[in-house]
Amino acid sequence: MVNRVAVIIGSTGLIGNLLLEELIHSEKYSRIKSFVRQPTGIAADPKVEEYSVDFSDKDLIAQKLAGDDLFICVGTTIKKSGSVKKMEEIDRDLPIKIAAIASTNGVKRIAVVSSMGASPGSKNYYLRIKGEMEEGIKKLNFENIAIVRPSMLLGERNEKRTGEVVGKIVMKTFKPLLVGKLKKYRAIHGKDVARAMIDILQKEYVKNVYESDELQDIAGLYK
Repeated sequence: MVNRVAVIIGSTGLIGNLLLEELIHSEKYSRIKSFVRQPTGIAADPKVEEYSVDFSDKDLIAQKLAGDDLFICVGTTIKKSGSVKKMEEIDRDLPIKIAAIASTNGVKRIAVVSSMGASPGSKNYYLRIKGEMEEGIKKLNFENIAIVRPSMLLGERNEKRTGEVVGKIVMKTFKPLLVGKLKKYRAIHGKDVARAMIDILQKEYVKNVYESDELQDIAGLYK
């Protein structure tokens, strides 16, 4: 067994929940620290230590945020957040703040969920926010930084998003046409994203940004 300690932020979302399951069943990790806003009950698993925290309390987080590999899977929507400013706080500022604390505490590797098309220069506020988050993460001192950019996500969420339901139908219809350079636009299951994140940090690939088709390929090699 590889006795690494994983730290996961955002384990209640689609990717985060599937990632937590993969980490629990993985022999690569002996302990998992899950930071959440509200208790989930998953801490009943002996490998999991769950911390209910106020993410604005940097001192409290700094006391407990230590380990080997950090996984950040936070994200929101304009409907849930209520404003672009609030989205910036959750999707950009929070990941950078958490990552900075982790780096200071000696965490060596980080994998963070972004979005296909993320760019700090994008006119789309969502893609701009994700792009700015990526740039902030890249400036931090980690041995390995993995920024993953999944396409349309497949898998069951705790919440229903009408746009995603329609998008999944469209993706299934046009999947046969998405080949070659267009392959990265194919929908990807959240479990494949989770498996790729773990594999990248275990094998220490040499790049920083991974597009959706690359995540599917890596997940296919996951063991």
